[in-house]
Amino acid sequence: MKVLVVDIGGSHVKCLASGERSPRKFASGPLLTTDLMVEGVLKLPEDRHFAPPPALRAESEEAMSAPCDLVFLFDVDNTLLDNDRVVSDLRHHLEQAFGSASADRYWTIFEQLRSELGYADYLGALQRYRVRELSDAMNDPRLLQMSTFLIDYPFADRLFTGALRAIEHLRRFGPTVILSDGDVVFQPRKVQRSGLWQAVDGRVLIYIHKELMLDAVQRHYPARHYVMVDDKLRILAAMKQTLGQRLTTVFPRQGHYAFDPHSIASYPPADITLDRIGDLADVDVPALLGQRPAGVSLQENS
Repeated sequence: MKVLVVDIGGSHVKCLASGERSPRKFASGPLLTTDLMVEGVLKLPEDRHFAPPPALRAESEEAMSAPCDLVFLFDVDNTLLDNDRVVSDLRHHLEQAFGSASADRYWTIFEQLRSELGYADYLGALQRYRVRELSDAMNDPRLLQMSTFLIDYPFADRLFTGALRAIEHLRRFGPTVILSDGDVVFQPRKVQRSGLWQAVDGRVLIYIHKELMLDAVQRHYPARHYVMVDDKLRILAAMKQTLGQRLTTVFPRQGHYAFDPHSIASYPPADITLDRIGDLADVDVPALLGQRPAGVSLQENS
């Protein structure tokens, strides 16, 4: 697996770890949308040979190693981290800075963009809001402060109680991996600033629709059995349909999706339902899995 390291700066987006004296780059600037940035990033490695540093090479080699007995997959938003609280704080900040009417327009744009892209893009919505909604937005310093609010948000303070302990406990039985949906900038930033990136030793996968990327997940982290922890029954049901008995689904009832009556009525229950993610911190893993999956050892790692 090849690793492309990209530095997203204020004036340029450029490749790092390329082994070249002058890295390839392209201009960023205020009109750079998420789609244009992704398109530009994908063009950066053309005709280039990259040499990732040892830490990245080690992660790449680990990801392609022989199958583990058991791999634990964790969603982020409203599973490990209280994203409803993050959205509430952002809503309040927008209303304080721009007023309720402007805040409502931002959230309308946000929902339109989420419908187009298939994932939540807070920064992309802010960029579109800047260009389309405010006549003097290009010179409005409050928008720069808004982007800083998002990028520098204290995500570590929004981890659910026991989230890190749950990861620490389960990693005794197998690798823990973040498997999330999201954009290419804000979602990785959230995972890093929350401390989750470090908690899983950099084993982070972020896709547009993760339930459709299970072949890639299995290539990166092959295992005889998987455990998926997610607050959305829709995601758990889709993954269960693909992986069948090789997957144990865990549903922590946290966040607004977990209590949505339509969702609860529309999808089958998970294998395991918990009141909170912290319940995994002391769980008996063999009991969690019930009858031991074929070929899977449940011995703790040394």
